[in-house]
Amino acid sequence: MTQRSETLVDIPVEGVELEGMLEVPPGATGLVVFAHGSGSSRKSPRNNYVAEVIRERGLGTLLFDLLTEEEDRLRENRFDIPVLTDRLVAVTEWVRDRDDTRDLNVGYFGSSTGAASALRAAARLGDDVGAVVSRGGRVDMASEVLDDVGAPTLFVVGGADTQVLELNRDAFARLDCERDLHVVEGAGHLFEGEGELEEVAAVAADWFEDAL
Repeated sequence: MTQRSETLVDIPVEGVELEGMLEVPPGATGLVVFAHGSGSSRKSPRNNYVAEVIRERGLGTLLFDLLTEEEDRLRENRFDIPVLTDRLVAVTEWVRDRDDTRDLNVGYFGSSTGAASALRAAARLGDDVGAVVSRGGRVDMASEVLDDVGAPTLFVVGGADTQVLELNRDAFARLDCERDLHVVEGAGHLFEGEGELEEVAAVAADWFEDAL
């Protein structure tokens, strides 16, 4: 089994501390920061599976909670995309300040509403973000910044998630960067069918491996 550095971290952001799990394989060249969707957390089995596949490609991962437990009790906080974006930017700056991660190329993996904050943060940080992958993303919630996203961007959507697929196609047409739209045939929003999440993880890991 590959040795890796696994660290439970508390990330100070705007007067609160966000819990996270940082795992960096030896010789890693990049770090994928996960921005989960509403009602999810760093303990999401789906995101943890994707993170494991990404680490097998020699990239580090950071899964963290965008909200504290107390903040997450208020449902409206989960959809406050500007605040979630500020948090993601602050966590990226925290990564840049750490000796063990400052030299790694940073990418974002955003799920559902987390994809909106990932795209907004990528637009704001420019060259500091090397790649973005959106899984079933509410990319329409970042519509006003799509023109500013310069990082190679991959949208992964379930073929049966028709409303979100339509939103992704509209947003994809507006991107002015290296981009791809991958449709997992027959999959719903949560990619719960046999082999569906494995397909998501494989195409995401390919994208990050190439870009980071």
